Amino acid sequence: MKKIILGFILCVLFFASCQPEEIEEVPPNIILFLVDDMGWQDTSVPFWTERTPYNDLYHTPNMERLAKDGMKFTQAYATPVCSPTRVSLMTGMNAARHRVTNWTLRKDSIQPMEKNHESLIFPEWNVNGMSPVGGDSKAIQAMPLPQALHDVGYFTIHSGKAHLGAIGTPGENPLKLGFDINIAGHAAGAPGSYLGTENFGNGKKEKAIWAVPGLEKYHGKDVYLTEAITQEALIAMDSAVTGQQPFFLYMSYYAIHTPIMEDKRYFQKYLEKGMDSTEAKYASMIEGMDKSLGDIMNYVEKKNIEDNTIILFMSDNGGLSAHARAGEPHTHNAPLSSGKGSMREGGIREPMLVKWPEITKPESTSAHQVIIEDFYPSILEMAGIDSLETIQKVDGQSFVSVLKGETYDGVRPLFWHYPNEWGASGPGIGAASTVRKGDWKLIYYHVDRGMELFNLKDDIGETKNLVEANPEKLKDLATTLTNHLKTTKAQMPIDKESGKVVPFPIDVLEPKIPIEKQN
Repeated sequence: MKKIILGFILCVLFFASCQPEEIEEVPPNIILFLVDDMGWQDTSVPFWTERTPYNDLYHTPNMERLAKDGMKFTQAYATPVCSPTRVSLMTGMNAARHRVTNWTLRKDSIQPMEKNHESLIFPEWNVNGMSPVGGDSKAIQAMPLPQALHDVGYFTIHSGKAHLGAIGTPGENPLKLGFDINIAGHAAGAPGSYLGTENFGNGKKEKAIWAVPGLEKYHGKDVYLTEAITQEALIAMDSAVTGQQPFFLYMSYYAIHTPIMEDKRYFQKYLEKGMDSTEAKYASMIEGMDKSLGDIMNYVEKKNIEDNTIILFMSDNGGLSAHARAGEPHTHNAPLSSGKGSMREGGIREPMLVKWPEITKPESTSAHQVIIEDFYPSILEMAGIDSLETIQKVDGQSFVSVLKGETYDGVRPLFWHYPNEWGASGPGIGAASTVRKGDWKLIYYHVDRGMELFNLKDDIGETKNLVEANPEKLKDLATTLTNHLKTTKAQMPIDKESGKVVPFPIDVLEPKIPIEKQN
């Protein structure tokens, strides 16, 4: 592990006895942007092989700027909903292993839509989220990413949405997860309001659980939530820079999650484009987020720390499309199918960018497949942490070598597991387990044991189910997925009609023969 020597500059300037070999490299500052509910197409940066109408609809000049300076990942993935992604990010674990498989809020309670499902009894998943300490049977204990960075000398800043633990648990408070500063983070995953004039939901009894905490200085002011948490993040960064301490900024936006509320700085321009009011509000929220990205990039340049600052950009799940949007549902991420809550590509494929000066090639693009748990080992490696004893088994694999331009020919499977209920309906939405292996993807639905097999290279829109046409590939992926579910001790629902646990996919394809019927 690299030592963090905060006084190395003074050593160079004033102590001639310091030899070059005694001076170690200063760890880089690391800024991680995580946007809430931002779809693969919610940007003017194209992540496909061609531009689409959505790329021309939205305006994200600072994302364009980041893509120009760094590397664009066209096949980056998260989970279908928020808390599982955030826990995977903070622990390096796949969702099947950490068992925070749905969004968290109330302590010791599964979600209301899971309590009276017509077909399934859902497992007692880790409803309390993640915890830095043991003793809670409904939380996953793990070494949080910010704690690991804090322990080697990083000043760690949380700004925005947390949504890592239920109300009344250690995981709800970022300060207990290794962050030195917590700006506006708590248990809830959405704001009561985005408007300072509405005190971000504070003072309204019906929105108390969603009220954004800690931003009282902005109450009553004409300021959007995204702008407020950005201004506070800049202040926090300044304290680290002034103290010559490397920092980790986790810029975790509430935007563009519901409630869809206009950022009036950009709302009118989208109305003038002829957009529906709801979609114009949505677009203004995206551009407000992009403005924040630009503000922080400008700060890094102004402080002359750009050359030693890594910037990562990611979303926590696919763009909302099943409800609350104008237009036809499940189409807002086209050419991808469906959206948030879905195992289809629209629910899990994300816009991802990385800028690492002198490491990533400017304006480069990678088709390397990465998944959210990969951020944990990657950021540790970026920070120079080459050995770390963790309580948890880390499933993620570092993508640092990809940033350095290395390529691989091997095929690595990616996995998703959601033995839960989200509430909406649509393509790929519902309790399911999924594997992607190379160009092939299998979705296994828990309700009816149905399966969908797609070749994403030929059919990015997942329009052709190849289950009947390619039984060998179906068996291969079903076996790979089953092995993962067994290895991670994944929870499965119980079928109400039979009273039995939903079988693994390979057991559906190749039913086990009862002993008395063998031979």
